Amino acid sequence: MDTLAEKEQRKIQYGLDLLKTQDWLSVKFAKHICNGLYELRTEYNGNIYRVFFIFDDGHIVVLFNGFQKKTQKTPTREIEKAIKIKEEYYADKRACE
Repeated sequence: MDTLAEKEQRKIQYGLDLLKTQDWLSVKFAKHICNGLYELRTEYNGNIYRVFFIFDDGHIVVLFNGFQKKTQKTPTREIEKAIKIKEEYYADKRACE
């Protein structure tokens, strides 16, 4: 987020606020990717931004990783990175129990 312009940050923050406050979002804003991994979708000034998140016990765990999307399809390496972060999250959670 720090590398983005202020207006881009505000637009992404708007999407994050929707995610936190709404019970349901259209696929314009959120989409299931695979294995419980979702992406928050934000478009601003012709650029597309994605932030991966999951649900854990009904709570949203946000900001696994984010990126600027430059192709039609979500890049495999970004999905793999998010899945790795998800696995680390659950491993850390189990270690603390």
